[in-house]
Amino acid sequence: MELVVKNISGKDTKKKVSLDKSIYEIEPNDHAIYLDVKQYLANQRQGTHKAKERGEIAGSTRKIKKQKGTGTARAGSIKNPLFKGGGRVFGPRPRNYSFKLNTKQKQLARKSALSYKAKDGAITVLEDVSFEAPQTKKYTEMLANLDALNKKSLLVLPESNKNVYLSSRNLKGAKVVTASQINTYDLMNASSVILAEGSIEKIENILK
Repeated sequence: MELVVKNISGKDTKKKVSLDKSIYEIEPNDHAIYLDVKQYLANQRQGTHKAKERGEIAGSTRKIKKQKGTGTARAGSIKNPLFKGGGRVFGPRPRNYSFKLNTKQKQLARKSALSYKAKDGAITVLEDVSFEAPQTKKYTEMLANLDALNKKSLLVLPESNKNVYLSSRNLKGAKVVTASQINTYDLMNASSVILAEGSIEKIENILK
């Protein structure tokens, strides 16, 4: 697959790049995508939720009424979960939600996501971009020229560029990552994937 390289004005340059068929034209594996997205979202969870159970709340352990003869159910403690202010039954506890996923399966998921985007015509190749200073207006104009302004966009750079990142930070739906940071969730979530020219070779090296 060949794509014409565009500049930040949205115009075609004389350059063309060839995308590797083994990455951008495979038969997508939906289950691999599901697992990789599931792992990504699980890893975002802090897992610090906690509710106090009856053994952890403050309160007396004195038996609050006699065992028999009251006409109501037996009750041994004011911390009983049935009472207001009592402990919670099987409340959430701190836990780690992350799980293991094989590297080859992750690679397959990312190849599948890129293949979906290539098939939908949602991949744009951009000349390597670098801003001298953070300029949100300039970044907005670039997205407008590439027909990605009112869409969820993902710009993939060959290496970290602080000014480009800061220029995109205030824009809703715009995300900037490096080639080594791409993941299936971001690829599938974006309506428009913009690959900087220098990032293509790095992506191929990572996914091969």
